[in-house]
Amino acid sequence: MHRFVQTNEEDPEAGGALIGRYISGTGDVVVDEITVPLPPDEQTRKTFHRTQASHQQKIEMAWMDSGHTQTYLGEWHTHPEAVPVPSELDRLNWTEKLSRDRFGESLFFLIVGTERIRAWEGRPGTGVKNLAGKEQSPSLQ
Repeated sequence: MHRFVQTNEEDPEAGGALIGRYISGTGDVVVDEITVPLPPDEQTRKTFHRTQASHQQKIEMAWMDSGHTQTYLGEWHTHPEAVPVPSELDRLNWTEKLSRDRFGESLFFLIVGTERIRAWEGRPGTGVKNLAGKEQSPSLQ
């Protein structure tokens, strides 16, 4: 994700899916890999639209190759701001994913800013909460 930080004014937003594992009995998750922008994703300075098919193929391949332990954990994307704040569109997309996507216990949403990464966790019926208290805002410096 670090290589997609929008440090220059012409850098477009980037994003993808989080693939990893829920650690049974702990409440912990491990992100094993991410997808990165793929054709035909749409990227502009302030928007990123992930196309379903190309990323879904990578998610399904990870599921099969891992013996059904790696799965879809959520989404990540960049923002051209130091400490990223989700836009109204981000929040709407997260709500839609929580009602539409198939996933384990929860979905995670990461936004990579120019100085910090911030994370949110969403669960069906309870909405999305900021994970500020869980060491989720590392410096990119």
